[in-house]
Amino acid sequence: MTGKFKPKYSRVAQLKTAADFAKYLEDNQVDLKFDEELLPKETSPFNKAIHLKSGRTIGNSLSILPMEGWDGTADGKPTHFTKKRWENFAISGAKLLWGCEAVAVTHEGRANPRQLTINEANIGDLEEMFQMVLDRHSEKFGTAEDLLVGLQLTHSGRFCKPNDNTKFESKIAYNHPKLDAKFHVTDDNLPMTDEEVDALVEDFVKAAVLAQKAGYHFVDIKHCHGYLGHEFLSAVDRNGKYGGSFENRTNFLKNIVSGIRKEAPGLEIGVRLSAIDFAPFKKGLDGIGIPDLKENEKYKYAFGCDETGLEIDLEEPRKFLKLLEELDIQLVCITVSSPYYNPHVTRPALFPPSDGYQAPEEPLIGVARMLNVVADLKKDFPNLVIVGSGYSYLQEWLPNVAHFALQNKMVDSVGFGRMVLSYPTMPDDMINNRPTERKLLCRTFSDCTTAPRNGLVSGCYPLDPLYKTLPESVTLKEIKEKL
Repeated sequence: MTGKFKPKYSRVAQLKTAADFAKYLEDNQVDLKFDEELLPKETSPFNKAIHLKSGRTIGNSLSILPMEGWDGTADGKPTHFTKKRWENFAISGAKLLWGCEAVAVTHEGRANPRQLTINEANIGDLEEMFQMVLDRHSEKFGTAEDLLVGLQLTHSGRFCKPNDNTKFESKIAYNHPKLDAKFHVTDDNLPMTDEEVDALVEDFVKAAVLAQKAGYHFVDIKHCHGYLGHEFLSAVDRNGKYGGSFENRTNFLKNIVSGIRKEAPGLEIGVRLSAIDFAPFKKGLDGIGIPDLKENEKYKYAFGCDETGLEIDLEEPRKFLKLLEELDIQLVCITVSSPYYNPHVTRPALFPPSDGYQAPEEPLIGVARMLNVVADLKKDFPNLVIVGSGYSYLQEWLPNVAHFALQNKMVDSVGFGRMVLSYPTMPDDMINNRPTERKLLCRTFSDCTTAPRNGLVSGCYPLDPLYKTLPESVTLKEIKEKL
């Protein structure tokens, strides 16, 4: 985080040969496999097309994951920063753009005052962005016929900050004994009523109708990272039709899907899911993250985990994926947990963000956990098109691990998140079997998180020339020096 911080673990950049990488994995008991040699372009698994039941084709097995922007206007429209980021996605080489960005379905549901919002006033801008993506992709690759572009629809729940970077205006599914305190949910901030949730369901449906009119091929009904859709999955204490049993906890999704099928027929639907959700962590006395649990405390809110809150139990995630099949949803993007309360699980990094803690485990263990959870679920649901997350920390070794995962049917499409902020054309280089440009690799300094957490526009400050020269870059450096 600062010049005084010394990483506990070896940097990936120091693992220069396959033998170095393999030995480090073995020495640190990391269950992660990779292919030392990559197949040529003609037979590469990166170039394998994906055919959907709807008849659409995704031209290869690489995708761009949706990220949360902090650079829109006050009324939720894109700025030149937003457009530049989407343009980079368009020329990345990936043929699946999963949501491009988390877009709030209401002003109140924004995670920050500069998040994009979808409504009648803004739909023209989102339509222009969609067309720009198609145009830029076609200019570089000759066609966009095999490009699938979606829009992630979201409500931020307890993480809502629609009007002020520093002020939570939480909308919660239930009262959580630890997260309420951590995110300043006051006693008078009651859970949303069933009637309020019903109204929000309608907001999601209206947003999907607008997305379809703007041309987007699919919408993602976000169920990850602790946001509202994901929170419903652990609402075991909630009364009424949206809480308690698994059947009730999934009514939020089912009602949205039912509405979309009726009002926007033909629109593809995807779901990004946090398949596991560990108990919250906090900074220990030595700065290293520790579970925010008392000794032997039972924790019942961890979807995809047992009552320890720290051990994986995929019984309910499997039930969720079975439900998606029943709802005729084929596109699923798997991630884990939440960057707000256990970032080392969701976003393995050597250098933590300003509101985080030093990693309590070798970050590659976190990468392996994510990839292996996806592999377990893919094995049980071969007919779903599953997109994986968690690859960026692999850096130089991302192509080799991704190659192995695709070759061994552990995943259908490899997702790129923060890596494409620093190295937007890495997918294209992988597809064409070009050498990796090491100077562009994300080294997980977490500036893309620390900046927005402190009210600055989101982007890669260490490596992207657009952000390097901004006044915010100086401000960010000053913030980090105080940590």
